[in-house]
Amino acid sequence: MEGSFALPYGDLKGSGSKAWQEACGLFGFYGPGQPVARLTYYGLFALQHRGQESAGIAVADGQSIRVEKGMGWVAEVFNRESLESLQGHIAVGHTRYAPKEENIPMNTQPLVFRYLHRMMAIAHNGRLLNSTQLRQELGRSGVIFQTTTDSELIANFIARHNQRPLGEALLACQKVLKGGYSLLVMTERELAAMRDPFGFRPLCLGRIGQGWVLASESCALDTVGAEFWRDVEPGEVVVIGHKGPSFMKGEICRRAHCAFEYIYFARPDSILDGESVIWVRRRSGQELAREYRPEADLVLPVPDSGIAAAAGYAEEAGLPFIEGLMKNRYVGRTFIQPSQDMRDLSVRLKLNPIASIVKNKRVILVDDSLVRGTTSRNLVSMLRQAGVKEVHLLLASPPVKYPCPYGINTGDPQELIAARLSPEEIREYVGADSLYYLSLEGLGRAFHRLSPGDLCTACFDGRYPAS
Repeated sequence: MEGSFALPYGDLKGSGSKAWQEACGLFGFYGPGQPVARLTYYGLFALQHRGQESAGIAVADGQSIRVEKGMGWVAEVFNRESLESLQGHIAVGHTRYAPKEENIPMNTQPLVFRYLHRMMAIAHNGRLLNSTQLRQELGRSGVIFQTTTDSELIANFIARHNQRPLGEALLACQKVLKGGYSLLVMTERELAAMRDPFGFRPLCLGRIGQGWVLASESCALDTVGAEFWRDVEPGEVVVIGHKGPSFMKGEICRRAHCAFEYIYFARPDSILDGESVIWVRRRSGQELAREYRPEADLVLPVPDSGIAAAAGYAEEAGLPFIEGLMKNRYVGRTFIQPSQDMRDLSVRLKLNPIASIVKNKRVILVDDSLVRGTTSRNLVSMLRQAGVKEVHLLLASPPVKYPCPYGINTGDPQELIAARLSPEEIREYVGADSLYYLSLEGLGRAFHRLSPGDLCTACFDGRYPAS
């Protein structure tokens, strides 16, 4: 599995099942004597940015597993009564992003199964490259599917090893799972986690009192008052029982942590694999200012994920940093809206230029990335209407030219504007006076603990670490 290769677009579209599991939020809690359901609820609040289509919590009490889940945001799915009904000492929670066609109740997680000798709840973040092959293999052996998720496939392979301890069953499954994933599995008595051998999708471990917490991002540990312990290593399996955690090493490949997690997806107060997300973004803005510096009056961030990069740019360029786009905090992220019509409407609902700040000004508009181009086009148009003299659009990442098969829904190739148009053509499309992307080398310099070789940058350069 080591090395990199060019994966054709056609293979990417056909590499998985119809449902591609996307970048979701995971939270697991092992805490005898603690209100695990309520703390998991708070943890999911901290991970709401990772998925807004559905949410769920499953709790185990040593004898059985009970689950509450539904469509919508965390606050919409749960209330006091539903949380009080979840009694136990182990919990697994999930917030889900899903493409429009797969945003259906049956795919809501955690998924709960009953099989020989035990019950199991599973919550999954990522995407399998070989899910079509695995689904066909299971189908030929008579397996009946109730969902269209990769998570159900994983559960079936775990069940095939039901005579083994949970950790050993997960390691056996790792040998057949190809792709990017973080995984939480809960039985009536244990909580386990597994991360893919490249470490594409993030996962960390924390401690609170005598309890243990697993989460997609460290910000969720902070929210529940847990102390960060360490990141789950690529290829590692963690099993937590009454004696505490045990650790098992699986297949080890080169590190390939997702660069887009740092650029856009993760919360800025998180630390992923030793790198502070906000400082990677801030240094990206500084590198951007060193590479391209048009004449301008002020630096304007695109909230929220462009704020840190814009602050770094303004600091390096010696220009005023002014928040001239007012954000409606009650509208979800436009990038992960399931349909294009919803994304366009969300931009208008979400951001509004402050004309008194931007009128007659030459503005450097800094955003984290440009994927489809529609958000940037709408923003530039709104700034023009507010009286801006010039708009220079600067992106704190390289052009996104290739789709991601590992769990970030950047879209099909035809939806990626940088795959179809040159930078000058993109500038004309969005209506900016100039447009500039951070170089891949500049992005690499923004990381201080991770080297460029530790990152997956396939969406920029087409070099896919895993087949």
